[in-house]
Amino acid sequence: MSVKASVSLSFQQEEFARKLVEDGHFPSLTAVVERGLELVREETEMREEDLEALRALIERRRRGRFLSEEESHERIEALIAAKKTQYGL
Repeated sequence: MSVKASVSLSFQQEEFARKLVEDGHFPSLTAVVERGLELVREETEMREEDLEALRALIERRRRGRFLSEEESHERIEALIAAKKTQYGL
């Protein structure tokens, strides 16, 4: 089902949309606007999925074991030493 809506565009937006139609990328200005809205919807959904994944990661990390300052320092030093060895330093 389609819904008619009035949309105001800036001169630059309208010019760009008409060029896309003239160049054969879209059949109409309506198709350009529809595609733009679809891209915004997809971007919004991806951002929400990314945020949910980040929240889940933070929650898993929060429930996990934390390293003491000493353990953390030892691991960092071991990583640095391994990289130095890898590069022959």
